[in-house]
Amino acid sequence: MKSIGEVIKEARLKKKLSREKLEVKTKIKKEFIEALENSRWDTLPDYPVVFGFVRSIADALGLKEANLVAFLRRDYPPKVLRVNPKPELREKFKWSPRLTFVTTIALVLLIVFVYLGVSYLNFIRPPSLELQEPAENQLVGKNILTVKGKTNKEAFVEVNNQPVLVAEDGYFETEVEIFEGTREIVVIAKSRSGKETVVRRKIIPELDTSN
Repeated sequence: MKSIGEVIKEARLKKKLSREKLEVKTKIKKEFIEALENSRWDTLPDYPVVFGFVRSIADALGLKEANLVAFLRRDYPPKVLRVNPKPELREKFKWSPRLTFVTTIALVLLIVFVYLGVSYLNFIRPPSLELQEPAENQLVGKNILTVKGKTNKEAFVEVNNQPVLVAEDGYFETEVEIFEGTREIVVIAKSRSGKETVVRRKIIPELDTSN
């Protein structure tokens, strides 16, 4: 079965026309005529242009246009789609006012959740408690002993069952009356949830009773 190129070439030679003369008659470059005769489709323009070439050549060579077009449709190779090995599946990212709004809301919600989480943890955990005075096994020569320490600012503090005022920075200081039988200072820090932290310090009373 003859190809469209062979049909055109045979008709051209039968008419004793060179490619140059056919170029003049059809206004088609001889390079395209040669490529069409040799079925070099990769060097030819797209199908609509080649379709126009075939119609002009059929008219110039006295061939039936319908027959030659049928040959073209049969022989013209299917178009190969070029596939990008890394196709852009998503549109290029663009920052928009809507995205700004959504991001702001998300950030605010995140801050609120973090704040609530931290507040809840602080609420359920026992308060911190650091006792600075007195020291362990401290000798006490007077019947008044100063007790100092630091805890959470929201905590409630008791020293030997006596309530103590806690400052904004968490520091507290109070004086406790000491007797001969007093052997221990007990400091209790309570959170609002009722959790307690207890620190005990042993003391050695050596009170001056000469007066």
